[in-house]
Amino acid sequence: MAFQRAVLQDIIERVSEPRKFIQVLVGPRQVGKTTLIRQLLEKTSIAHHFVTADDLYVADNTWIRREWSNARLQLQQTGSKEILFIIDEVQKVPNWSEAIKKEWDADSFSDTAVKVILLGSSRLLIQKGLTESLAGRYELMNITHWSFDEMRDAFGWSLDQYIYFGGYPGSASLIGNEERWKDYIRESLVETTLSKDILMMTRVDKPILLKRLFDIGCKYSSQILSLTKVQGELQESGNLTTLSGYLTLLKEAGLLSGLEKYAADIIRKRASKPKFQVHNNALLAAGQNVSFETLRNDHKEWGRFAESAVGAHLINSGLKHRFKVYYWNEGGFEVDYVIEKGEDIIALEVKSGKESVNKGISLFDEVFHPRGIYLVGTDGIPFEKFLSMNPAELFQL
Repeated sequence: MAFQRAVLQDIIERVSEPRKFIQVLVGPRQVGKTTLIRQLLEKTSIAHHFVTADDLYVADNTWIRREWSNARLQLQQTGSKEILFIIDEVQKVPNWSEAIKKEWDADSFSDTAVKVILLGSSRLLIQKGLTESLAGRYELMNITHWSFDEMRDAFGWSLDQYIYFGGYPGSASLIGNEERWKDYIRESLVETTLSKDILMMTRVDKPILLKRLFDIGCKYSSQILSLTKVQGELQESGNLTTLSGYLTLLKEAGLLSGLEKYAADIIRKRASKPKFQVHNNALLAAGQNVSFETLRNDHKEWGRFAESAVGAHLINSGLKHRFKVYYWNEGGFEVDYVIEKGEDIIALEVKSGKESVNKGISLFDEVFHPRGIYLVGTDGIPFEKFLSMNPAELFQL
């Protein structure tokens, strides 16, 4: 029996309710959105009509209307009480949100029980469409990268394997051949996401600059780097505003974030140097020229990988449980991660070796008085436990 993610039960419960909201599932490529829908259809007796816009290369404004009509016809011909109409990669359809709104409202008026699920891999484009046309008509579920406990339970991975190979389920069978695995991550995942989800869907004046920024950001994951310094490493010229905009695109595609420095006011946050953070450690490892075994014996680099795994876990958990992720530094002192939910903040320090005590935590405590301070790794919450837990629970302690 195929592994089932916990979020599947949430989806089943929502589609079992009377028709009220459009269900929108958003997440990066290859995290199992379509698999979740397939498992849903196996577990429900509701009739369904599933279509995908992923290969819809020709602009077709009537596609959604035609497919919606097919769903209504199927509902009528089968005599069913309701039908699930599922559209995969909906953001590829021109003016999709207006078309969805028109058909959904028509069904609401006529009391036609077409329940709708939309899937999308570009959070930026999906949310833009939702806020423009579908306010009050939808519920959003973030389908994130796989966590350590999911990869362990589904594929028997060890903690070290997860820290290096990350959380793409489709790549799990390839880790015995690292070159093949790296090729798969780079070509089938990264290149497809960049070309199909960003470059085809959003205006990007300098695509080479975007790709170089992604490469550098992955290489320096869990490290603070000014965009001015990044600019110096790039072979393509580009101003800081352009780089910042491209970093936002990479973040919304579920690849790479530039974490802001925690500050009391939003202006200072946005003016800070970014701390690069991959959303999945596979993206960090795939760009390395060294093997898993070699890296595992390099304590300094392995510590950076472990810190990056913690950061990725925080970003993905933050999307699901609605908290924000930052870092903090001042005068050479640093706090690895700061998470914020409402008015509460929590400081997290990652320690993988026998480093000396970090004074940054004490300084941060004096200035911001966080609700909690936690050490992850050596002498603190074990990596295995932290990467399996929901960090939002720390706000309840």
